[in-house]
Amino acid sequence: RDSQIIATLANKNEELQNFIETLNHTLGRVQVNSTQVVSDLEEEFDTLYSILDEMKESMTNNIKQETVRKSHELQNQLTQSTSALESAEELLEFANNALHITDEGDFTKAAKQIKDRVTMAPAFRLTLKPKATDNMTHLMVDFSQERQLLQGLKFLPVPGAPEIMLGDCLVIDNEVTVAWRMPVEDSKIDHYILEYRKTKHEGLPRVKDEQRWEVVDDIKSTEHTLQGLRFDTRFMNFRVRACNKAAAGDYSDPVTLETRAFNFGFDSTSSHLNLKVEDRSVEWDPQGGKGVDSKVKGKENKGSDCLCLSDGFRSGTPSPKRTSLTRSPAPRGARDRFTGESYTVLGDTSVESGQHYWEVKPQKDCKSYSVGLAYRNLGKFDQLGKTSTSWCIHINNWLQNSFAAKHNNKAKNLDVPVPDSVGVYCDFDRGQLSFYNAENKQLLHTFKVKFTQPVVPAFMVWCGGLTLSTGLQIPSAVRSFQKTENGLGGSNSSICHFAQV
Repeated sequence: RDSQIIATLANKNEELQNFIETLNHTLGRVQVNSTQVVSDLEEEFDTLYSILDEMKESMTNNIKQETVRKSHELQNQLTQSTSALESAEELLEFANNALHITDEGDFTKAAKQIKDRVTMAPAFRLTLKPKATDNMTHLMVDFSQERQLLQGLKFLPVPGAPEIMLGDCLVIDNEVTVAWRMPVEDSKIDHYILEYRKTKHEGLPRVKDEQRWEVVDDIKSTEHTLQGLRFDTRFMNFRVRACNKAAAGDYSDPVTLETRAFNFGFDSTSSHLNLKVEDRSVEWDPQGGKGVDSKVKGKENKGSDCLCLSDGFRSGTPSPKRTSLTRSPAPRGARDRFTGESYTVLGDTSVESGQHYWEVKPQKDCKSYSVGLAYRNLGKFDQLGKTSTSWCIHINNWLQNSFAAKHNNKAKNLDVPVPDSVGVYCDFDRGQLSFYNAENKQLLHTFKVKFTQPVVPAFMVWCGGLTLSTGLQIPSAVRSFQKTENGLGGSNSSICHFAQV
């Protein structure tokens, strides 16, 4: 009871520490974001000022150009009118003087000159109407509506934060479906943004989490399914935000979904001398090459036929225990865990409880391979399926093809097509090991076992390689079959027994 109280207090302290870190982070971000929005606001107003200045300059130039045009036209009319007036005055004076001519011939001649000059006089050809008026009202402005618009300036309308509906979220068949809703209906929402990240921690997301948020943008519905994820952590955090045409709203409260999976690598110290192990791969090497730890030989043998791992995900399974992750690679000469024709390598993670699933795909040129389980004390000369401490299915493509389930040196030929890839299902607590066609989930064979100690995945490969996918959820078809058939079927009978230590 005291230990429970201590554990509860420790968990509460961890929660408070995470909450304090969140508050400090949020407080710091408030200052940063406040500075940013003030800068953005100033930039927007500067842009408005710039536009107004440009418009003022343009409209002022229009007024100046109109003033110049009118002044030029009126000035031309004024010059012409002044010239015409001077000519008319001169003609008038000439006419008055002609009235005093007494000689009839001279008078007639003068009268004719006056008539001709009147006909050609500029005063009689000028339009006595100004070509421009002094009116400039057509260049006046009324910015009352614009002023109202400017007075109505305000911050963008931001959508509210969505609510993730945890009960409608689903983790199944290597897919995660996240569903949410808006607390208040908002017809202006254009799309949603979903963000997710892997984490080792249950509960609320941690500010100092080592994983970064991944983003899925432009989601048009209130539900989204993520596919093709590598589930190599126990949990994943999810959050959603709504966006309209103008801005993105606040994030939803984050939720954490369990995505714990059975991920394992190879125990390089257990491999046969003719198996080359690197990182999460193993390759049959007729020259007797031995791989070393992946950190030492991470990139030496890429492109070769090998047994390599990829990650999927699974939920609701007790976490298996690593058995050899901290081992240092042994010298080549000392690594003789398996010898002779036992081209075997074991997994580095033991299964002690729960249900687990992984898949194996042979390469086209692989001539012989086995997939199964074994106790870790499998003998150095032991071959998979030929001892009481190992169970497997064996595929032989060399000379005479065969497909059989093997245990304790007994083999049962399987009268089913050899699949392109094999699914392995282990229910440790119920003592069941089943093999499936990984593509259509047809049951190939089932061992009923009473396990007396932890088991590890076991593999044999000769002349070729295999590809292994781990971290997979138990497929719904397999889970459903196990519930309805109690793990029996697919082959006419199963090898049922009590496991020997």
